[in-house]
Amino acid sequence: MVHTLNLGILAHVDAGKTSLTERLLYAAGVIDEIGSVDKGSTQTDTLALERQRGITIKSAVASFAVGGVTVNLLDTPGHPDFIAEVERVLTVLDGAVLVVSAVEGVQAQTRLLMRALQRLKIPALLFVNKIDRPGADASRVLQAVTERLTPAAVAMGATRDLGTSAAGFTRFGAGDAAFTSRLAELLTEHDDSLLASYLSGDAIAYHRLARSLAAQSRQGLVHPVFFGSAITGAGVDCLIAGITELLPAARGDPDGPVRGAVFKVERGPAGEKIGYARLRSGTVRARDRLRFGPGKAAKVTAISVFDGGPAVRRDSAAAGQIAKLWGLAGLQVGDALGEPPDGPVSRSFAPPTLETVIAPRRQADRGSLHAALVLLAEQDPLISLRQDDVRQELSLSLYGEVQKEVIAATLADEFGIEVAFRETTTICVEELVGAGSAVEYMDSAPNPFRATLGLRVGPASAGVGVTFGLEIENGALPASFIKAVDETVHQSLRQGLYGWPVIDCAVTMTHSGYVPPPPHGWSKWSSSAGDFRNLTPLVLMSALARARTRVLEPVHRFRLEIPADTLGPLLPALARLRAIGQAQATRGPLCVVEGVVPAAQVHALRERLPGLTRGEGLMECAFDSYQPVHGPVPVRPRSDYNPLSRPEYLLHVQRTWQR
Repeated sequence: MVHTLNLGILAHVDAGKTSLTERLLYAAGVIDEIGSVDKGSTQTDTLALERQRGITIKSAVASFAVGGVTVNLLDTPGHPDFIAEVERVLTVLDGAVLVVSAVEGVQAQTRLLMRALQRLKIPALLFVNKIDRPGADASRVLQAVTERLTPAAVAMGATRDLGTSAAGFTRFGAGDAAFTSRLAELLTEHDDSLLASYLSGDAIAYHRLARSLAAQSRQGLVHPVFFGSAITGAGVDCLIAGITELLPAARGDPDGPVRGAVFKVERGPAGEKIGYARLRSGTVRARDRLRFGPGKAAKVTAISVFDGGPAVRRDSAAAGQIAKLWGLAGLQVGDALGEPPDGPVSRSFAPPTLETVIAPRRQADRGSLHAALVLLAEQDPLISLRQDDVRQELSLSLYGEVQKEVIAATLADEFGIEVAFRETTTICVEELVGAGSAVEYMDSAPNPFRATLGLRVGPASAGVGVTFGLEIENGALPASFIKAVDETVHQSLRQGLYGWPVIDCAVTMTHSGYVPPPPHGWSKWSSSAGDFRNLTPLVLMSALARARTRVLEPVHRFRLEIPADTLGPLLPALARLRAIGQAQATRGPLCVVEGVVPAAQVHALRERLPGLTRGEGLMECAFDSYQPVHGPVPVRPRSDYNPLSRPEYLLHVQRTWQR
């Protein structure tokens, strides 16, 4: 029986994960020649900008077969600006290989990725790459792995000739006493049978240790560590054996209900939309009518499946497989296929905390730019296109400055549109202070719409976003009118009292009323969905004003490693940047400082650190949380027609009616 394993290759940028992907494909006989990241000839980096810069921007899928297992490799970006792409891939993995450089060691992105793997309970092996490079230090990196990534790490072999082209890796076996002793100590923490034998002093057979290691590794309880070089191939055969022995195969009932997730969308040569999906359950067949996303359905016109090489056309795709699907025109990244997921889908990484205004260099391209950005948002929903109809501006959310370059290059290469960006700014959010409600009745001033609507807003649990519920009787309002209110609530709360998105807010419809159409059909005096769409922002903002909101800014957690004698000058600089140190520790000549800093000050901290530490300071930084703003409250100009000002808003609605 052939099994499938969907395997992610994850790493900090430049640790060598794309080179490792090439080496794995070569070792499995899928490719005849290993591509070079520097030369832009790799299998998985297919975008022009990926080849030019030597970095992965979009996730890619390749496949190979080994020992009765079809391994679908998902190569992911390593640069933190593209962490959203990594997040989408994590949702479809059975296991992962986390690549660490033997020279640079554990880096900021390495820690972020490991935390995500542990949070999602994704089993992972570690591969310490670049043992052939000068400066490679296996023992130092292994110590950093156990201290900063996972204490449940175990080296699976020994290295030799580090830092030379002859560097190699030999896997431990039953005769390596130090290895078996380390295994026994580690595995007994989660294996009562082994613990009983260990405490009684009985000799534990190696096959028992190996069996327990495989079981615990597949559960993500321990993390085997392999060493090698993707460039020379050293240690890669041992890693391949570890992948098939120590990571779990895909599970799922091919005869069950169809259930899956879309993690990538691309356009084919003719502009057709192609969705990449992992199937968790059931079987999808060509010409099946498939449900996807919120209330959408379409016929699948063609299917390709990754099966030990490139994707090949098939009549069907079954549970456990990754498939390319054609025909689903409305498909978007993140859409669920078939039945909805069993539980809520939680985010693994922070949302983007930066935004910028984008404008075409040629005024004639304004309409084309909007259409192009809509297409790009299909492939990356976190681009979060924001249109300001008042100022005729377009804004994009970002993770970092490199994304600007990628978006600009994509627009130029694929759409022929040259663009410019304004200065990047921080995205704040608003949270409710209390609860508030408002109601407006039709035929009662100042409500000009044929609709009665009451809404109550209140704080919701952290992380749930905006929820919408009903307290009106069933059947009291047509479903189309309820849908209109629901959609408008979500749209309106993208801008709160200060212009920032409102988070974790529960909205409840408390009152409703409408004028039904006469028996013979529609009348101009009847209520319409448009009446409810137009009234909702006014009622919602009134309720929000009574509840009150406060503005929160994104805060990043930082970790600095600096020469101990530079701590004195550094602390005042941190204070000026509103950074709060929360822990300090001295380790010989080095001092470690940890704390939090507003996201708006991260760039300034990175720029000042070399000068304050003689160029020797190292910095890790990642999103931590949103915290209340201290000092003047930042206000973002509204991009709608301001339902906080009834005269201004109604003037816009009236002009819209007159058109």
